[in-house]
Amino acid sequence: MISISLLIPILAVLLVSSFVRSSLGFGDAVIAMPLLAFLIGIRTATPLIALLATTTAVTILLKNWRQADFRSTLHLVLASLAGIPFGLLFLKQVPENTMKIILGSIIAFYGIFNLLNPQLHAIRLPRIVTWLFGFIAGILGGAYNTNGPPIVIYGHLRGWPPASFRATLQGYFLPAGFLILAGHGLSGFWTSRVIQLYLFAFPVVMLGIFLGGAANKRMPRRRFAGVINAALVIMGLLLLARSTAAIL
Repeated sequence: MISISLLIPILAVLLVSSFVRSSLGFGDAVIAMPLLAFLIGIRTATPLIALLATTTAVTILLKNWRQADFRSTLHLVLASLAGIPFGLLFLKQVPENTMKIILGSIIAFYGIFNLLNPQLHAIRLPRIVTWLFGFIAGILGGAYNTNGPPIVIYGHLRGWPPASFRATLQGYFLPAGFLILAGHGLSGFWTSRVIQLYLFAFPVVMLGIFLGGAANKRMPRRRFAGVINAALVIMGLLLLARSTAAIL
């Protein structure tokens, strides 16, 4: 049985991460993973976040499926299918502190990238680039459930319209999430502890989705995103520093 002293901070993290995902369309895993890595370890956090992220994608798409451009995400999903097995192998074989260093670096880089806010102009990307983004996302999704950063950057490069950006992201996250879930299940990561945490977290995540959906229509998105990205840089660097110190 999970202790209350551990469950409360876990649920608090998941409430915040689901709120961010619902309001911006992405960001739950990059927020939750470094914090949950401290609390329950990566090998529990990754399948848990995969379950909750897929639940969130289903919920958001049920309301916004008409705005999603599924054709834009088809090749990304197929490329992710090829990358997921490599991520699962990474998750099973690489020492946890090494994985935390890599995860911290990815999250810090992603936060810095967003804070710099480069003015990316929409360009027509060669098909091989699309497959590369999807393949990298599959590796990160299988290993850390952080397939969001490459897809968000890809969406900006392709110039996905702001009005449909949030929904189109879910058009990728939902099928990719099911593929990642299947990989985790076949690899033995669906433990009783993961299922128990999912059941506890489900109503909290639903609350976060509801609040985030309401906030999506009202909040100044640029200012809110700036705060989130600054927090990502700090969390990524803390995870990187702590894990490096543990190895040394």
